Amino acid sequence: MQFQPILEDIVETVRPLLGAQGQVARYIPALARVPAAQFGIALRTCDGQEAQAGDSATPFSIQSISKLFALTLGMQALGDMLWERIGREPSGNPFNSLVQLEAEQGTPRNPFINAGAIAVTDRLVSQGDAKAAMLALLSSLCNEPVHFDEEVAASEAATGFRNIALGNFMKSFGKIDNDVSAVLDAYFHHCAVRMSCLQLARATGYLCRDGRHPFSGEPLLTERQTRRINALMLTCGTDDAAGEFAFRIGLPCKSGVGGGIVAVVPDRLSLCVWSPALDATGNSLLGMRALELFTARTGLSVF
Repeated sequence: MQFQPILEDIVETVRPLLGAQGQVARYIPALARVPAAQFGIALRTCDGQEAQAGDSATPFSIQSISKLFALTLGMQALGDMLWERIGREPSGNPFNSLVQLEAEQGTPRNPFINAGAIAVTDRLVSQGDAKAAMLALLSSLCNEPVHFDEEVAASEAATGFRNIALGNFMKSFGKIDNDVSAVLDAYFHHCAVRMSCLQLARATGYLCRDGRHPFSGEPLLTERQTRRINALMLTCGTDDAAGEFAFRIGLPCKSGVGGGIVAVVPDRLSLCVWSPALDATGNSLLGMRALELFTARTGLSVF
């Protein structure tokens, strides 16, 4: 299948809608200044073919897409022990909800909501330098250096009152081992990684290759672990819009409020779309539309 003309056609289809709908994430000051009228899409197949169109080389804040890689690091280090304090069920609530966390005694519903990612990051802090580990993993996966956006990290820390509350709340239940400020510093930096669509399409390549590194072919995760991450992406990766994503797109996806969405077609390819304007659920409005167009035009789906 020739993917390049498909991606170019998707860009032309969504271009008239750029900046017309949705809003950028305004609760993080550094993201509020990002121009909304941008769109990029890129993919990488299991055998190394790449296609890209639009603003696919423009770096952006990956935000909650980082939770996917934090989970990968956690599973590498701890295996099934990681799940002792973290659930695997959809939340059905906003990604930063405190209500559910209180009802469930400080145990996050899954690793892709904020509380769950903070809990995963706590385990990584116990293993060593969680910030360095994240950059090392991502730089290896996309085969070029990846960096934090320190302005975004500082903006997150200055306005992340609910995340601070989530960390301290879990600490009160004995579900966080390390100093909350150290855990949140790592978490905010993870969210502040800057990558492009093409870099993220490369970096998520192990999820369509049974856990094997997209360039070296070395195993990062077992096949079983990889299937579990893909399953969690499908059921929990887009927060309280996960059902809509499964219904309309039919692929495991992970989104971030920076406007990026990564998706996986097991045994075929990984892809990333980016457009900063978000819908009411905090997912990229045109990114979701582009993924829907992609699956319709290629017939690729897990169903």
